[in-house]
Amino acid sequence: MKTDFIKGIIVPIITPVDAEENIDEKKLRFMVDHVIEDGVHGILAFGSNGEFYMFDDEELQRGFEIMVDQANGRVPVFFGIGAIRTKHAIKLAKMAESCKADGISILQPMFLKPTNDELYDHFKAIAESVPNTPVLLYNNPGRCGYNISVELVEKLACNVENIVGIKDSSGDFTMLSEFVRTTRDIDFKVMAGKDTLVFPGLCIGTVGSVCSIANMFGPLVTSIYEKYMAGDIAGSLEAQFRLNPVRLSQDKASFPVATKDMANMMGLEVGKSVLPSQASTGAVLENMKNKITEAGLL
Repeated sequence: MKTDFIKGIIVPIITPVDAEENIDEKKLRFMVDHVIEDGVHGILAFGSNGEFYMFDDEELQRGFEIMVDQANGRVPVFFGIGAIRTKHAIKLAKMAESCKADGISILQPMFLKPTNDELYDHFKAIAESVPNTPVLLYNNPGRCGYNISVELVEKLACNVENIVGIKDSSGDFTMLSEFVRTTRDIDFKVMAGKDTLVFPGLCIGTVGSVCSIANMFGPLVTSIYEKYMAGDIAGSLEAQFRLNPVRLSQDKASFPVATKDMANMMGLEVGKSVLPSQASTGAVLENMKNKITEAGLL
C-alpha cells in the first residue's frame, strides 16, 4: 500500500460554524485554502480540534465533502473517526472511503476502558471494512483515559495490512520513541501529536507531526519539518523553541477553545466553539496574545 504521502505537518483543521452552529461552508473552504497556502503537508478533517464530537453523521459527511472538494488533490485529506461503537465507526469509515479520503484516523474509544483484545478487534474490524484505505491509529490518553499500548500497536501494525501508522498525542516521549523502535523494520508511520514535539520526534524517526497550531502559524510549524529535512538541525530546533511558548499558552484555556481563540485573534474569523465550549476571556486570552506577540507572530 502506498503510504509515502503520510509525512510532514498535517493540520487537524478547525471546523468553522455560523451563529446557529451550522458548518460554515464558505469559511471552511477559506480555511482549507489558508492552511494549504501556509505550507501544510496534509489536512485531518474532524480531529480533536475539529470538534468531531459536536457533529452528527450528516454534518460530518457534508463537511468532509467540502474539504475534499476544496483541497482538490493539492494535499492529502484524512478523516478522523472518534465513534465509540465499532459498528458506527465502520459506517463512518465507509463514508469517508466513498468521499475519496486519502486515509482515516481512528481514536481509541472514549469513556470505556477496553482490554487489548477488545481494542485489537475494534481497530481490526474498522480497518478491514475499508481494506484499500490507509488507516492511522490515534492515541490520545488525555481525552480517553488510557493509552493504546506499544504492544498492541506493534501487533496491529504487523497483522492488519492497512493499519499503516499512528498519531501519538500522549506527550510521553518514551512512548513515542517505543512506537518508532518497535515498528522500525516495517513501513509504519509514527507521527507526534503534540506540537511541542515536532523536532524531538523527527530526531528519533517520526515522519512528521499532527499540529493544531498550524491552523494559525503554518509557516513556522512547517519550517521545523522543512529545516530538519534539509539538514538545518539548528534552524529546526530554533523554530521549535520559538513555537513552544505560543503552544503552551493554550493549556490554560478549556479544551478545545484555544485553537479557535487564537485563530480569531489572528483575524481568521472562524466563529465560536460549539456549545457548551465557550471562548476564553481575561487573563487566559491575554496570556495567549502576549506569547504570540513575543514570538513575533502577531
